[in-house]
Amino acid sequence: MNEAEAIVLGLIQGLTEFLPVSSSGHLTIAGTLFGMNSGKEMLAFTTLLHVATVFSTLVVLRSEIGELIRGLFAFRRNDETAMVGKLLLSAVPVGIVGLFFRDWVEAVFGEGLLVVGCMLLLTALLLGLASFIKPRMEKPEISYRDAFVIGVAQACAVMPGLSRSGTTIATGLVLGNKRETVAKFSFLMVLIPVLGEALLDVVKILKAGSTEAAFGGISPAAMVLGFLAAFVTGVMACGWMIGVVKRGRLIYFAIYCVIAGAVAIVYSLPGEFPYVRRTKACNP
Repeated sequence: MNEAEAIVLGLIQGLTEFLPVSSSGHLTIAGTLFGMNSGKEMLAFTTLLHVATVFSTLVVLRSEIGELIRGLFAFRRNDETAMVGKLLLSAVPVGIVGLFFRDWVEAVFGEGLLVVGCMLLLTALLLGLASFIKPRMEKPEISYRDAFVIGVAQACAVMPGLSRSGTTIATGLVLGNKRETVAKFSFLMVLIPVLGEALLDVVKILKAGSTEAAFGGISPAAMVLGFLAAFVTGVMACGWMIGVVKRGRLIYFAIYCVIAGAVAIVYSLPGEFPYVRRTKACNP
């Protein structure tokens, strides 16, 4: 991967991480077009870009995060400690996936566009359900039960093409939670698993003594440029997406996911688009 490709992937990550259209799916599509066939390489670079958008979240939601920290260090039971507990609970399912099924996830990331296309169609279905199912009464806050269920949805979204934000927001809305509350919870809950995944990669680098063990042939310059591109665009996309969820306009993203999923499936069919096949052949 060269520096220009890293910047493009960073821009894609920053724009799509907070939009319910699957950042990992779009990264896989772009990586396939760039001839990146290694699931391990794609997963490692995707994790790096997710860390960049974690920092975007910290910037956009700094007020909410500051309140959580102050409430936590008050050392008494309050709304903030309850929210931290719910965020920790929501991270349990994806933590189990990361610890025990990492090799399988890496293999899935190397499967190409067919899986991505199918998962994008599933994302569209979830967004459509969230758009049309209206609960009789909105819950005043996210319960521990709902936090865990939303966490299970996040664990399922490790599949490339199944939008993490789309899946968690749609699940929260179907459970009857307020739109703005669900959106902010969705963006906060990703902090723990992404930083945990990044820590595992750091441990791997320290054990091997080089970045090649975790990132394959990706140069340090490409990693830095990709990180910066994802961070800057992520800051812009995060605040905008919260407003979109509040206005309840998820159906447009569902339509986009149907189109993107269909295109990805067509690209994956044998005998189609010889240019893509030649690109892969030239980039083993």
